[in-house]
Amino acid sequence: MQHQSIHQETTLDNIQYFDKALFKQLKQTAAESPRRRANLNVHKSYADMVQRLFIAIMPDSYVRPHRHVQLHKWEFFMVVEGELDILFFNDEGVVTEKVTLAANGETSGIEISPNTWHATVCHSPVVFMEVKQGPYEVTDDKCFASWSPEEKSDLVPRFLTSLKEAEVGTDVNHVYMSLT
Repeated sequence: MQHQSIHQETTLDNIQYFDKALFKQLKQTAAESPRRRANLNVHKSYADMVQRLFIAIMPDSYVRPHRHVQLHKWEFFMVVEGELDILFFNDEGVVTEKVTLAANGETSGIEISPNTWHATVCHSPVVFMEVKQGPYEVTDDKCFASWSPEEKSDLVPRFLTSLKEAEVGTDVNHVYMSLT
């Protein structure tokens, strides 16, 4: 697909396009990834004050419940293809809210405040855009919930299934304890 401007004699090297072909490739990369997700960073550096990225995620990818404890670390999600659920939890691991984000649905985006326990799950491949405050520091980006298995744990498939089935009021800490 070619992108044209009104002034064809002008070439703008500082414009980036994000189209369906790119999202298709990102989903393919996610499908081939051991973590079953892939991202395309739009920002130039992890030091940038605003981090912008597209993420493709497969249904069997586990996003461990976590929160961003730094007071300036909000997150914004906008689904551009597919549908996903964002689960919110209290400190004890009880689901307090479940929000479905769909590219063509009632709600397609959400902003999450700092220090909010959350996780994402999907039932089919999804592409979404994430925008968050930078800079990105891998060592202090996330605080993972003690009431959830670590990413490489043998408990992940059963726990992920329970997250996909969770409704408001579900005690995932209890689910996790019953799996151990």
